[in-house]
Amino acid sequence: MDKYVPLYLFSLKEAKEYEEVDKWRKSHSANCDCARTIERAIRDNYKNNILGKCINDIIATYGLDRVNWVLANTVQENKNDGRFSEENKKWAKNIWIPKEEHRWQFVVESHPGLVDLLINQARDYYKNLGLFDSSHCTDEGDYTDKVLVIKPSTLKDEYKTADFQLFFATSGFGCDPNAIGSQVNGYFLKDDEFTHFRRQNFFGVLDEKYLPEWAKEKLSEYRLQENNDVGMGGLQ
Repeated sequence: MDKYVPLYLFSLKEAKEYEEVDKWRKSHSANCDCARTIERAIRDNYKNNILGKCINDIIATYGLDRVNWVLANTVQENKNDGRFSEENKKWAKNIWIPKEEHRWQFVVESHPGLVDLLINQARDYYKNLGLFDSSHCTDEGDYTDKVLVIKPSTLKDEYKTADFQLFFATSGFGCDPNAIGSQVNGYFLKDDEFTHFRRQNFFGVLDEKYLPEWAKEKLSEYRLQENNDVGMGGLQ
C-alpha cells in the first residue's frame, strides 16, 4: 500500500478521457489538504520575524512530490509577485502542472514572502538528498546497455536516493529515441529488480565519471553475464 495518495499528473479533462476521475479527485483533495497544512505550518512556526524549519513534517505527511507540486503551483499562479525570488520562480517553472480551472484551490494563501522561505527549505531538503540530475548525464541517444538516471519524481519517497536512480537498460522500443514506443526494460543496479519505465522517466545516460564503484562492479557483472549468454548461444 502506498504511504501517500498518488500524485495525479494530468488534468481533469484527461482524467475523464482515461476514465481516471477518481484518481484525479483523490489527488486534488490531497493537494488542497497539503496547501492548508502548509498555511497552518507557516502560521504556527513564524515567530520573531523568523520562519522555523517545518518542511520536514509537511513532507513526512504528504510526500516530497506533492509538497513541491503545491508550492510550485502557488508560485506559477502568482508569477508576477515580486515577493517570490527569481530563483524560486525558475524552480517552479520547471515543474509542469496542467493548466486547469481548479488550480487556484491548492494555492497556498500565506504571505508570499513566507511561502518563499518555505520553498527555500523544500529546495534545501531536496538538495540534501544528493540525487543525480540532468547535469550528470550525457547526450547519448540510444539507451541500450547503458546506465540511465531515473527522475526522482518517478520514485516513491523511500526510494529517492542516488543508488535507486541508477538503471541498466537492456531492451525496449524506448531505448531508441526515434522509435514510436517508449518502454525501456532493464534492472535497478541497486537490487537487481527487473522492470520497465517510459523513456521520459529518465534524465538520460549517466556520465561514467559519476558512476560509483559499487555500480561499476554491478555493471561488470551484467555485461559478463551477457557475454556468457551470447557464448552459450553460439555453442547450441
